Amino acid sequence: MHILQLANFSRDDFLANYWQKKPVVIRQGFPHFKDLISPDELAGLACEQEVESRLVYQTDGRWQAENGPFESYEHLGEQGWCLIVQAVDHWSPEVAELVKPFSFIPKWRLDDVMTSYSTPGGGVGPHIDLYDVFICQGSGRRRWRVGASGNHRQFAAHAALLHTDPFEPIIDVELQPGDILYIPPGFPHDGVSLEHSMSFSVGFRSKSASHMLSGLADYLIDKELGGALISDPHRPPHMQQGRIDASDFARIKAQMQAILDDDTLIADFAGSFLSKNKCLLDLQVLEEPLNQHELLEQLSQQPLLRIGGLRCFYVDATAGDGVCYIDGERYEFGAACHDAVLTLCNHETLSHTTLQACLNQPLLLNALSKWVNDGYWYFED
Repeated sequence: MHILQLANFSRDDFLANYWQKKPVVIRQGFPHFKDLISPDELAGLACEQEVESRLVYQTDGRWQAENGPFESYEHLGEQGWCLIVQAVDHWSPEVAELVKPFSFIPKWRLDDVMTSYSTPGGGVGPHIDLYDVFICQGSGRRRWRVGASGNHRQFAAHAALLHTDPFEPIIDVELQPGDILYIPPGFPHDGVSLEHSMSFSVGFRSKSASHMLSGLADYLIDKELGGALISDPHRPPHMQQGRIDASDFARIKAQMQAILDDDTLIADFAGSFLSKNKCLLDLQVLEEPLNQHELLEQLSQQPLLRIGGLRCFYVDATAGDGVCYIDGERYEFGAACHDAVLTLCNHETLSHTTLQACLNQPLLLNALSKWVNDGYWYFED
């Protein structure tokens, strides 16, 4: 497991002084860091239909971008291009390990681990992200320039590339293997590879209010909730037909507020919505499903491992009833399984010891069997 080294400040200092406030370079955040996946393996992933990938390069000074899957890279030459693959933590257990050192940020904020390979001169151009990112330098060297946040004009350098105008850097640094550059949302930045290099970007992203409200509306429709109409049996005569008066406005607002004030409903929505994966998972579906007896026997001998990228959450409002949310689905196991739910969601590894108190609960055991057979958890060969 990788251990994050913060030589000049503690994690509390980082959260207090840098998180979502200003960028910072963390020299040798991962001492003796080695690439978690090879360039050839990354290129192979980008050949797969299920994997989201991009190539970014320039032709005659004009930016170009292509979406994968890709069949070949030979035509690109030895300079000036960059391969970016999203959610590599879903497909590589070694890359998924890079999430653990950043567990002081809640996992519902995790976006993915984007991995890139660049030739000398390669990069994606100056741009602004709307998420927090820890750029962990692998092999090779890259020069990164970061500007101050502010009102920066953005424009489409290509249909698939949103760039920003040139900026004065507040950070101009060359990253070596094991160095980390943290950049909050809204700070323009530009990275250019100085040699063949690899980069592993652990991104954290929140949701906008419009995104959450849109998801809530879909959730209410799917669950056939929130269908009650406004009732006003004691309405007085209305003197101005075109007016929405203060009383009616209050009724409309109260109708919507009642949904937001229902903690159980919002907990179920938030848990389901935030546990959905935006990228496909590398599900390890068993060809020969295990029955519950076989599962318990094997669990007594070795732990279960969670596949990379699987999102498992609980919400304080419903956790006491043994409720958790896994890959967009709600599960309720009862109060006796409260501790097991916390273990499921807080730990990547499940052992017989940590689950023992609840393995006699039929609902939990049935769900665990289904998850293993469907490939969400697996026994290491």
